[in-house]
Formats: sequence, structure tokens, C-alpha cells
Amino acid sequence: MQRNFLLTFLLMLWMGDLTAQSSDQWGRLSLQQCVEIALENNLTLQRSRLNLSNNEAAMLEAQGQMIPSFSSSLSSGFRWGRSINPVTNLFETRRIGNVNISASGSVPIYAGRQISNRIEQAKTDVEIGRLNVAATENDIQLNVINLFVNVAFAKEQVNIAQSQLRTVSEQLERTRRLVAAGSLPRADLLDLEAQKATTELELINAANNHRIARLNLSQQLLLPFTDEFDIDVPDVDLETLEMVGVSVAEIYGTALAILPQIKASELGVNSAEIGVRLAKGAFLPTLGLNANVFSNYVDQSTFGTADPLLRQFENNLSQSMNMALNIPIFSQFRNRAGLQRARIQKRLSEIQEVEVKNQLRQDIETAYTSAYAARQSFESSTKRVEALVESFRMATQRFEVGGINAVEYQVAQNNLFNAQADLITSKYEYVFRVKVLDFYLGRPLSLN
Repeated sequence: MQRNFLLTFLLMLWMGDLTAQSSDQWGRLSLQQCVEIALENNLTLQRSRLNLSNNEAAMLEAQGQMIPSFSSSLSSGFRWGRSINPVTNLFETRRIGNVNISASGSVPIYAGRQISNRIEQAKTDVEIGRLNVAATENDIQLNVINLFVNVAFAKEQVNIAQSQLRTVSEQLERTRRLVAAGSLPRADLLDLEAQKATTELELINAANNHRIARLNLSQQLLLPFTDEFDIDVPDVDLETLEMVGVSVAEIYGTALAILPQIKASELGVNSAEIGVRLAKGAFLPTLGLNANVFSNYVDQSTFGTADPLLRQFENNLSQSMNMALNIPIFSQFRNRAGLQRARIQKRLSEIQEVEVKNQLRQDIETAYTSAYAARQSFESSTKRVEALVESFRMATQRFEVGGINAVEYQVAQNNLFNAQADLITSKYEYVFRVKVLDFYLGRPLSLN
């Protein structure tokens, strides 16, 4: 019993050590590290890469239709009772052993350009697959930077709440002394104690929001979440972070030329157009060349004796060659239905192209407008915070000498901290929106 308890205790210590090592391994990740981990672990990206491999296999298969096909076969067996001797072509009643060997090949001569169109479509689909992989990588990077910024924002909110709690705690201690000295009424002390409790709750909420933001990021990276998981927040100089000096139309024009999802949607229309040509090719005749070689051996070839193996193969050798012309006359509307489906698919691809471009334009308009609004909000919040810092400093002095009561002091304090929270919100909103605009212009995603 004691031995089992000791083993269990050691196992728990070992598991705890593994957890600590895992936490140390993934503690304080930079944005670049987060992006690299997400690209390595993301299952959607892995699925896109496998789809690309499927497209490459389909292209290989389509290219193979251009070259001759060749196959061979070998069979051996015995017959009993009355049967035809394959060599003498006579009915015989005895056991006959035989060996058959054959080879055949075919060459497509004309197939209504279906083979060449199928190869062209397969190559287009491979390129679409590559572009889809690149688009998926871009989506992952944008999502990671958004979650990374959310963690940085939540961390600053925690810092603000901690600063607010320190200020309230320090003022509460001074107020206790002033109340004890009779300089302030006890009601002011009670108001500040209530304010401290409220501030502690705000700090708890901010810490929980920070934890949730870190959890969301770790889940996006497909990493086990621990309390030690955190990010390394870079210094962002907003003085050098300016909105791009181009219009929405110019950003949209640049994005159309460089973003993989746009090129993929355009190639999707091309692939569908090739599909229409493929469907039309089913109405045309096909011409092919076939060749066959056959020989066999039997152990009862002539009068109960067996000729040598190679001699029989040589004597029984036969060859054939033929050309086959297939003219489609009536296919029970299969060809017509296939052409109709191909035309519908082309139209669907054209609609998808329009949708992708419209979505891109709307995303750029939203990012540009949001960045502009966040920049204005940040500038306004900066001035507001500067004014309220001085106002709160004066309110603190007046409160300590009895010039204002605790309620007025709390109003001044809350105004300052609310303004600081608004400043942080507008700061990170501005940072993210500007980075999104940089992404649409083909610039690398970075917070530095």
C-alpha cells in the first residue's frame, strides 16, 4: 500500500515537471513565433496542402492520357474432361495444362481535344490549389495578429486596473489618517473603501479578460493552455505608425493584383471555361489505335506429347492491330446534360469571383474607415488623458484638504481611468487596422 502511494506521488511529481517544462517552452511568444506555430499546426492549412497534392495527382493522371497505354498478362491452369485443345483446336477428353501470355497497347489519336483540355484544366486547378494554400496562410496570419493584439490590449487593461487600485489604496490610507486626525468625515473613508472594492472587481474582470484573450490565442496555435502562456508585447511607436498615404481605390487596386484569393477566383472561371470545352468535346468522334500480341502453351499439344515451351510460344504467336472510330450519335442526353452542368459551373465561378472581389473591397473600406476613426479617437483620447491627469492631481490635493468630498474625488478618478481605457482601446484598434491595410498593400505583417 505504501509502495503504491509512493509510486503515485512520484508520478504526480513527474507529470508536474512535464507541465512546467511545457509552460516554459511556450512562455512569452513573439508575434513571429505565434505566426510560425500557427502555420505549422493549423489543420485547415494542412487540408489545403493535401487538396493541392490531390490536384497534382489529377494533373499527372491527365498528362498520362497523352502517351500510349500498355499491359500484359500471364495465366496458367488445367482442364479435365471433354474440352477443346487450344493448339490443335480439337475436342479431347483428357487433362490439358496450358500457359497463356498476352500483351496489349493502345494509342489515342484524336479525342475531340478532351485530353488536351483535361490537362489544361488540371494545370489550372493545381495553380488554384497553390493560391488557396497561400490565401489560407494569409488568413491564419491575420487571425493570429488580431488575437495577438487582443492579448496585448487586455494586458494593458490589467495594468490600468492595477494602477487604479494602487492609487485608490494609497488614497484610502491617507484618508484613514485624515479621518483619524478629524480632518475628514468618516463618510469619505467609507466611500473610498467601497471604491476600492469596486476597483478590485474591475481588476479581477480585467485579469479574466486577459486570461480569455491568451486562451483564444493558444487555441488558435493549437497549444495546450497554461497560466504561464503569454506574449512578448513589442514597443509600438505610434508616431511612426501612420495610415498609408493612398486612397481606398488605390489599396483595392493593389490588393486585386497581389492577393492569392483574387487570382484563385479568376483562375476558377478559367477552369470552368475549360470544363465547358471538355463537355463540348464529348459530342465529337474519337479515334484510337489498338495492338495485341498473344501466345500459349499446352502440355498435350500433338498426340499426347508436349512440344518445347519456347517452340510452342513461337509457333502459337499471334498479333493483331486495329483502329477504332467512335462516333457519338445518341447518349441518352448524358452529353447534353454534361454541357449544361459545365455552363452552370462557369456561371457559378463567375459569381464567386464577383463575391470575392466585393468582399475584398468591403473589407478594405471597413479597415480604412476604422483606422481613420481610431486615429482620430486616439488623438482625442490622448489630449483628454493629459487634461484629466492634471484635473485628477488637483482633485487629489483638494480632497486631502477637504475642498471636495469623496464622491467628487471618485468622479475625477473614474473620469481619468475611463479616459485611459479609451486611449488603450483606440490605440490597439488603430494599430490592427493599419496593419490590415499594410497587408492589403503586400507589406509584411509585423508590430515593429
